[in-house]
Amino acid sequence: MRDRGNVLDHKQGWLKSSSNISLEEVNNSVRIPEHAGFWRKLFAFAGPGSLVAVGYVDPGNWATSIAGGARFGYTLLSIILISSLMAILLQTLSAKLGIVTGRDLAQATRDATGKKTAIFLWIMAELAIIATDLAEVIGSAIALNLLFGIPLLVGILITTIDVLLLLLLQKKGFRIIESIVIVLMVTIFAVFIFEVIVSKPEVGALLNGYIPKMEIVTNPQMLFISLGILGATVMPHNLYLHSSIVQTRQYKRTEKGRKEAVKFSVIDSTFSLTIAFFINSAILILGAAAFHGKGIQVSEIEEAYKLLSPTVGVGIASTLFAVALLASGQNSTITGTLSGQIVMEGFLHLRISPWLRRIITRMLAVVPAFIVTWMAGSRGTADLLLWSQVILSLQLPFAVVPLILFTNSKKKMGVFANKTGTKVLAWICTAVIIILNVFLIGYILITGQDLG
Repeated sequence: MRDRGNVLDHKQGWLKSSSNISLEEVNNSVRIPEHAGFWRKLFAFAGPGSLVAVGYVDPGNWATSIAGGARFGYTLLSIILISSLMAILLQTLSAKLGIVTGRDLAQATRDATGKKTAIFLWIMAELAIIATDLAEVIGSAIALNLLFGIPLLVGILITTIDVLLLLLLQKKGFRIIESIVIVLMVTIFAVFIFEVIVSKPEVGALLNGYIPKMEIVTNPQMLFISLGILGATVMPHNLYLHSSIVQTRQYKRTEKGRKEAVKFSVIDSTFSLTIAFFINSAILILGAAAFHGKGIQVSEIEEAYKLLSPTVGVGIASTLFAVALLASGQNSTITGTLSGQIVMEGFLHLRISPWLRRIITRMLAVVPAFIVTWMAGSRGTADLLLWSQVILSLQLPFAVVPLILFTNSKKKMGVFANKTGTKVLAWICTAVIIILNVFLIGYILITGQDLG
């Protein structure tokens, strides 16, 4: 039986709506053993972090990281490190909001705003999800083209079939979805560990790359690629997603139960995002080790695929690269659908069938991808990937600022409100993200240049 007592009173600043439960069909559905030891409980709580981490290794990140490594060697590893630390902090706050209040970020924002504002914020969130889905469509289509020679246009159409796959998975239970995501993440991780080993990076230069350099700021081209990495790392839809899926666990809706749930969710998300950090690092390291030292300029995924095996001298390297890309695209499909459901129900209090929701979202991504590919070919898809990241950057402040305001509030969070040190760090991260993303968007709009 589901516990509906997780909806807080209006005295704490929330609207009183006991029927408004985030992802109601799976809310409070994953059992937590009450008297188990640390490791067994951690295993029960683990899973949401993996779904969140998927967004940090989606196809939209690949070309930028490869180009950064190929052009500037290991220097931009420091940007990946800084971006990942920001992401860990913000995702921790997102999970805490969901666990403590029983509301996801979309619901909490709806409670704090008027109807017109909620509709505007819903549109912005939907644009971010469509942009994410667009990257998944293009990434999967490119992978199918590289692995099987399927034309990009046909590959884009094939990606619509994953609607049926996802609907089947949702009927099997939330744990099944988490397990499949984890398997695909492990596959991506294993592929890139292999790719990095065969590319034989310079360990000293690699480690030195994690130390920030003033050159990143003074070199315009390096700065713009850095901004692209940062803008593609902290994904707005992940903040909505995380605040909801942590509520799938059957923790006790008491102060003690919430404290335990927050503790284990922080461990889960930190571990999963650390794996995502290693994957993103490996992508850039691969670009640096395989291409930079040999003076090869690579700015697109297809170029990296064609040149990888000849460059590192291992025939299977390119094939594994494409396999990881396909796994990345399919993995992100799952989280995009869940995020779409969360923001629609949270902002609008509107529920529609999951299959209809998925088809609408996928069609909104497939149509522009199909048209651009038909008219401009593979170069057009590369540009479309860039613009999908710009849209994500535009939406980010609308998710981050409310998240920090809510988790800073003692009225809304009680004893779980952010401490002073966390508040300072959160606002610093927010300021950096907003300023750099605005700078990135302004540069692209004014100059019309891409990040490659």
